[in-house]
Amino acid sequence: MVDRSEVERTAAATLPLARGVRVLIIESPYYAEINGHLLASTLAVLADNGCDADRVSVAGALEIPQALAAAVSAGAIGGEGKRYAGAIALGCVVRGETSHYDIVCNNANHWLMETAIRHSIPVGNAILTVDTREQALARAAGGQPSGKGGDAARACLGLIALKQGFAGASA
Repeated sequence: MVDRSEVERTAAATLPLARGVRVLIIESPYYAEINGHLLASTLAVLADNGCDADRVSVAGALEIPQALAAAVSAGAIGGEGKRYAGAIALGCVVRGETSHYDIVCNNANHWLMETAIRHSIPVGNAILTVDTREQALARAAGGQPSGKGGDAARACLGLIALKQGFAGASA
């Protein structure tokens, strides 16, 4: 039987990735160990592609889309000639005993994507939404490039390359 995640990872690895760009990493270190692994895998993929990054930290997952919106408002991201070509969101939400989990997950992801689409910002999303800390650690993959942080970096760089291709096609 074929491991679907391996097939998806292999397919994603064949897509063109932007090189030499600067991205904004917006992270919520609420779960410090998990965030450390996500960050390590993100930075490994960025380094492999000759990219630079600046990091900003926010209190929790709900603040990640607000930070992205603040970067747009400040003119740092969202168009040609801006400081950042894209953004990577890193965070973790672990299910608790109340409906707060659903509210945080739904709103963080909705507003992150709404801001990205509205302003045409390539965004890689590694806001983990899990039932347990163990699931989060498994997805973070010990900071290896195969972890969800690395996946988010590849997604961001792939979207940047796609956007650059569209810009070149219209010239």
